[in-house]
Amino acid sequence: MSHATDRLAAIARRRAAGERAGIASICSAHPIVIEAALRHGKARGADVLIEATCNQVNHEGGYTGMTPGDFRRFVEAIAGEVSFPLDRLVLGGDHLGPNPWKHLPAAEAMAKAVRMVDAYAEAGFTKIHLDASMGCAGEGAAPPDQTIAARAAELAAAAEAAAERTGGARPVYVIGTEVPVPGGAQEAMDHLAVTTPEAARETVRIHHDAFGRRGLDKAFSRAIGVVVQPGVEFGNADVITYRPEQARALTGTLRDLPQFVFEAHSTDYQPVAALSALVDDGFAILKVGPWLTFALREALYGLSHIADILAPDPARETLPEAMERVMQAAPGNWKNYYHGSEAEQRIERHFSYSDRIRYYWPMPAAQQAVNALMQALGERDIPLPLISQFLGHLSGAVASGSVRPKARDLLIGGVTEVLDIYANATG
Repeated sequence: MSHATDRLAAIARRRAAGERAGIASICSAHPIVIEAALRHGKARGADVLIEATCNQVNHEGGYTGMTPGDFRRFVEAIAGEVSFPLDRLVLGGDHLGPNPWKHLPAAEAMAKAVRMVDAYAEAGFTKIHLDASMGCAGEGAAPPDQTIAARAAELAAAAEAAAERTGGARPVYVIGTEVPVPGGAQEAMDHLAVTTPEAARETVRIHHDAFGRRGLDKAFSRAIGVVVQPGVEFGNADVITYRPEQARALTGTLRDLPQFVFEAHSTDYQPVAALSALVDDGFAILKVGPWLTFALREALYGLSHIADILAPDPARETLPEAMERVMQAAPGNWKNYYHGSEAEQRIERHFSYSDRIRYYWPMPAAQQAVNALMQALGERDIPLPLISQFLGHLSGAVASGSVRPKARDLLIGGVTEVLDIYANATG
């Protein structure tokens, strides 16, 4: 186990001892986001937790085309480039369960989920979120809680066996089924229910029993987190901010569960005061993903406007034009999420908080457009007035010298601003 995984495993113990403890979980496979996170961690001498989801990365390749072993090599290569110490890196698997195969009967979906968890553990991922909360073919939206817990224990058994087989570190586990939709809410957000104290205690109890029935008591002793709904969420254009008073009964349950902290999903776009309050209240693991690629997209679009002024070329598509073309050619990743008129959908494709555009950056046509933009700007210094006009939130950092006025530095700087918010909240 890396020193960083040891420190993560101790997070509940530190909190129970009265220490303020928290960490951001970086949920992104974008190389610039990962580079920014590792540079940020290196500058602060801090651990970095990077997580891949079951849909993004799995033994069949996921939508990134990467297996867990590929993803580990991908992150470690970036760490090598920026000289980030690997003993400060924790890799996690998020929502590991049958979700990518829920269209199949449960036995088939779970067989694939077991193979996926085996691949994650074999590749040395040491933080595993077990999530079997989704119904498979013929089961409805969600199976009974006992079934969910039994399936989670089956997946933990696979992780333990893989760690035993490879001589790798034993993972720490996160359990819990009250999970917001990955990537933000699809519906109007006027009825967000905070997890009840009873539901949080019951989640722990039934998972404890399910692990025990498989002889996995030692594995359960390494369960450190419970995913609950603290009352935070974001949609296409709005954000529900954390209100501590609404979660007071829930956060009080941690006094009875000294082994655990809470893990909060969908914390993107929360103000720093809300994120700080979450950490104060025991939500020690804060998931963030779409906000990081949203910030990257903002910076890229700002640079596209700057390139039109500094390096005009009628033959070069603007980046928003190129991305509109790419998204229209393959609407699968946005069409079920964005509704309303044509004009409203166009705005959401580019500017939605749910940031469905993030699925398109790896596509060859999108990469070509980004590369053309970065080549047009090259290594030139971008004048501060243009940064002020099109990337105004970065002009202070450029003026103070903490971000160089160059295209790539401005991209890293845009992501780093979000990482700073999380560092201030968890620090």
